[in-house]
Amino acid sequence: MIWLIALLVILGVLAYVRASLRWTTLVIAGWLGLYSLVQTEGALVFLLWVIFDAVFIPLNVPLIRKQLFSSVIFKVMKKMLPPMSQTEREALEAGNTWWDAELFSGNPDWKVLLDLPAAKLSAEEQAFIDGPVDALCSMLDDWDITHNRFDLPVEVWDYIKRHKFCGMIIPKRYGGLEFSEYAHSEAVMKISSRSSTAAVTVMVPNSLGPAKLLLAYGTEQQKNYYLPRLAKGEEIPAFALTGPHAGSDAGAMPDTGVVCYGWFPSSNLGSSGEDKVLGIRLNWEKRYITLGPVATVLGLAFKLYDPEHLIGDQENIGITVALIPTNTPGVSIGNRHFPLDSAFQNGPNWGKDVFIPMDWIIGGKEQVGNGWKMLMQCLATGRAVSLPALSTGASKMASRNTGAYARIRKQFNLPIGEFEGIEEPLSRIAGQTYIIDAARKVTAAALDAGQKPSVISAIIKYELTERMRRVINDAMDIQGGSGICLGPKNYLGRMYQVIPVSITVEGANILTRTMMIFGQGAVRCHPYIQKEMEALSRDNLEQFDEVLFEHIGSVLHNLATAIWLGLTGARFIEAPGDQDTRRYFRQIARLSVGFALVADFALLTLGGSLKRKERISGRFADVLSNLYLCSCVLKNYQDQGSPQDDLPLLNWACQQTLHRAQQSLLAIFHILPMRIPAYLLRAALFPTGKPYSPPADHWVHQTAALLLKNSPARDRLTHGIYINHKPDDVTGRIEVAFQAVLAATPVEAKIHAAQKQKQLAKGAIIDVLDAAINKAIISKKEAGLVVDAEKARLTAISVDDFSPEQLGAG
Repeated sequence: MIWLIALLVILGVLAYVRASLRWTTLVIAGWLGLYSLVQTEGALVFLLWVIFDAVFIPLNVPLIRKQLFSSVIFKVMKKMLPPMSQTEREALEAGNTWWDAELFSGNPDWKVLLDLPAAKLSAEEQAFIDGPVDALCSMLDDWDITHNRFDLPVEVWDYIKRHKFCGMIIPKRYGGLEFSEYAHSEAVMKISSRSSTAAVTVMVPNSLGPAKLLLAYGTEQQKNYYLPRLAKGEEIPAFALTGPHAGSDAGAMPDTGVVCYGWFPSSNLGSSGEDKVLGIRLNWEKRYITLGPVATVLGLAFKLYDPEHLIGDQENIGITVALIPTNTPGVSIGNRHFPLDSAFQNGPNWGKDVFIPMDWIIGGKEQVGNGWKMLMQCLATGRAVSLPALSTGASKMASRNTGAYARIRKQFNLPIGEFEGIEEPLSRIAGQTYIIDAARKVTAAALDAGQKPSVISAIIKYELTERMRRVINDAMDIQGGSGICLGPKNYLGRMYQVIPVSITVEGANILTRTMMIFGQGAVRCHPYIQKEMEALSRDNLEQFDEVLFEHIGSVLHNLATAIWLGLTGARFIEAPGDQDTRRYFRQIARLSVGFALVADFALLTLGGSLKRKERISGRFADVLSNLYLCSCVLKNYQDQGSPQDDLPLLNWACQQTLHRAQQSLLAIFHILPMRIPAYLLRAALFPTGKPYSPPADHWVHQTAALLLKNSPARDRLTHGIYINHKPDDVTGRIEVAFQAVLAATPVEAKIHAAQKQKQLAKGAIIDVLDAAINKAIISKKEAGLVVDAEKARLTAISVDDFSPEQLGAG
């Protein structure tokens, strides 16, 4: 037994110091040798020692290792390496890695995350949020927009253009606002808490679109012409990528451009106007193009061909991106799509034999064939801002208003929020919103620090839109009839309707989860896989040998670490944080090493076929995503000064994400090949069973309670959305009623106490007010609070009804 304990201590030390393969081999060999000498019956152990030394010591001699091991593995892996298209390669190379790579390593360096400066607005940005953004929100009537106009009012369009809402990312030297990604996120978040139509209208020009592409790749001539016009709203941009035959599979795009000579009048971008102008003849059909019906300039993705070799030796040049004014001959802008009763402009367009000069290609002739790479690079940041901000705004709006409604609405003489059945969805609303906002802020801070994390952008696009969907669903369940009856008084119904739009666009969530997060992450974020693939593709055995055995050493280290952390519950590893958070930092580290180890096992046993094992990839994506979200929760809590009254939210969020990561990791074992090794690996990772449970009941209760009362925690949770106190406004009436009900609560408590003592008759409070005043139980002023609360309550819970004529007109 003492020798077994000694081995476990050795494994713990090796895990702690991150020993290399060489040191791991020598230490274990030495232990086996010593054990065989000491034990009188050590013949078997001695034999094991000899076998171990015969196998593993040569692994540490590069010359022998390459001949006996590396060359064989090299040939096998070369055959297993799956084919990779150019679009896949460019998607993999887009952006960079950041905290996702740390989680993939199995040994996250917390300084990488915690030393990131907290997201913060400049004085100018804060003034914009408090001024023009707030004013825009006050102009928005979502029912009027979606039911009567099916568009933003003219004055709202003018206001958006005049105050440069479409130029938030454009530098000041081109007439834009030059805001940070965090300011862009804050603006979209506040607007989306009022109207998804307005939010989409503002966010699209600042996300994946012509402005971002021009800033990254445009010629100076293109920037100087278009960016000032885009910033002022003189040009309305749209980007056309998706078509009837190519959605997620951009490689199947049938839209073509052929290099040729043609006639073209002189343009603002320098075409000479000669009869024979070198250009491109385009034919395309696109759909689902946001802002397409009102666009004045179209960013178009197409496949470029040069059959006459007018610009080079290559005939099939590849995906290319150009900027095309929509009044160009041959361009047709179709009618509008009608996406789930939302009024944002969206529709098809097509072009028939449209001739454009070469200088309309974004970046000019030098950027032909680089279109997909350009799009993926821009998507690496753009996808991390817009839809996450919209999801946060919607979730915060539901948290504040549905939480208030649960306090206002009474059944059985109790606020419905005090029933345990309502507490559960209320706690999910608050806890999910806390997770969503933490991920949004931390990711925006990373973008502003210069990171371009393509895998993380996929994570938060997927996770935040999905979690927002659950928040809105829970809010609808609590609202009941007031949520399903559409009309001017309903602040939730339209958001509920439009949820699938956010799930679908900028990478459909099914694809994002099952193919992008882990599919790209396994190559980009893994410390060795991409290097091994490069060595294989270059037939470089020496590089492959070096990386492979670093990889093997990492796997052995992670195995030792996983066993140690599993047996000790990760209690003895160093971790940042305080008494409230340190245990969560430790558990993230434990699951990180388990994730890294199981990912290596899957890559080893499945090889290139893992690319098509989307159920496995999806579960790996869930593990990585929840570890990232939990990390963001801890980072955000620290950035806010570790407020103690946020502890219910912190604990709910950490327990929920760790439990989901655990369950997804456990689910992987059931669908891995080589079941016996897989179950042995599971036993090594979780030797004492499942360590993580869903949020505990007391945290559920305390988290739900935060939404039912005024508190700094509730204000922090819902900070940044549009709030007003107008009694005739769709959300203002909820805010007014909430404050009135809270003000009347002490008075109601006095009356209830008097009724229990039989000083007042039983019945509705409003019916015994006069008696309570006459008996000096309450004052007239206090009675007035109750009357005001009842009036506000009735206004808040009222719903709309329509005549047949009104519905017919709508």
